[in-house]
Order: sequence, then C-alpha cells, then structure tokens
Amino acid sequence: MTSASRTMRALLLVCGVLILAATSRAQTRPPILEQVAKAYGLDSWDNITAIRYTWHAQFPGVDVSRTWTWEPKTNKVTYEGKGKDGKPVSATYLRSQLSSQPENVQKEIDPAFNNDNYWLLFPFHAYWDTSATITDQGKHKLPLGAGTATLLSVKYSGDGGYTPGDTWDLYIGKDNRVEQFVYHRGGPVKPSVVTSTWAGYKKAGGLDISTEHRGTADGKPLHLWISDVAVKVTGSDAWVNAQ
Repeated sequence: MTSASRTMRALLLVCGVLILAATSRAQTRPPILEQVAKAYGLDSWDNITAIRYTWHAQFPGVDVSRTWTWEPKTNKVTYEGKGKDGKPVSATYLRSQLSSQPENVQKEIDPAFNNDNYWLLFPFHAYWDTSATITDQGKHKLPLGAGTATLLSVKYSGDGGYTPGDTWDLYIGKDNRVEQFVYHRGGPVKPSVVTSTWAGYKKAGGLDISTEHRGTADGKPLHLWISDVAVKVTGSDAWVNAQ
C-alpha cells in the first residue's frame, strides 16, 4: 500500500470515528426532551418575531422587577428596570455586539437577561443547548409536596448555561410539561439552590408559558412570577397578549 493510500485510509477512519461519535452524542439526548419542547410550542417558535415580559422575584433581601423585549431573529434586547443605585435604567442592544456595550450592559443587564430568559423559556433552551448533558432519570418523587414525575436532568459544562456547571432538574408530568424543578447554580453567586413549582400557564402565539413559580431559594421562601407576556408573530406588527 502506498503512503498516500495509507494516509487516505487513516483520514477516512478518523472521519468515520468523528461521525460515529457525533451520532452517538445525538442519540444520547432522550426523546422526552423534544416532547417537552413541543409541549411548550417549539413548532411555533419560528413564527415568533418578538416577545416581551416582566420578570419579578421576591425572597428575603430581594425584590426585583425587570422588563424585557427580545427579538430572537436579530437577538436584539431592550431592557427597562433599575440599576444598582435604584435609579431607572433602560438599554437597547444587539447581543452579537455585546463587547462594544457599556460596562453595566455587559456585566449587569445582559447576565440578568440570560437568567430571566432561561426562566421564561427553559424547555426551549434545554432543547437548543447542545452543550448540555441531558439524562432521563425515570420516575422520582416531587421535591415539593406529594406525587411523582419523570426527572429530566440538564447539566451544563464549563461554557454553557447562565454560569458554568449549572444543573436544572426538571420534573415532567404526564402532559410533558414541567411541574417542578430544582436549580443548582454552578458558580458562587447566591442563591445556589432554587426549588420551585411551575404553574400559571398562559398561551400566546402558539407558546405555552409558565408564569408562576413558588418555592425556596437556599431554604428561604421564594416567589417568582412573569407578567405582561406578549408576542409578535410573522406578518403582524400587533402584540398578542398571553392568556
């Protein structure tokens, strides 16, 4: 066999191994992941041109509200809320140009957007985020109250999720919607463990969104809710309110 032939055979072997590895990784994503995303309106997502909402959180020492408008096709974000000094702050930016934004947008506003958007649309993020390791752990007792549900664990590597090493344990009901979840933060920021319900479902533009979450943050009472949800769909400039 010539040197060129040996080189080509080795290259084909490596390519075959890489393709097999990629296929194997794809096959390890449990089928329930797509079922959950579809239950929340994945098939309608491509028609969404804008989504707006106000994210609220209350637990000891924290009482915050942040209003967002996100245009997913351009990744344009508009924020209205308060800065660290309590004064009103607004900002509009493209996430693709984040490095050119002021420091408060880079270090405060955009991380807050990431956090709030994950709460709003986590079933989609779990489906989109191929860096996450997803495992279907079968039936488990619900962390809050009685009953059981399918535990779907979503763990991020060092370069995915809101902070490196985040884990979101989703407890999925028979309708493929999240009933409860436990969020384990991967970094030093508090709270480090959040356990909450997923309720108050509302629909807009084919999306199904949980707007009410109650539970605990590091063992202390937590109330998190999302209000004023509305979307724009392809071909229309009108906002459709979630109902």
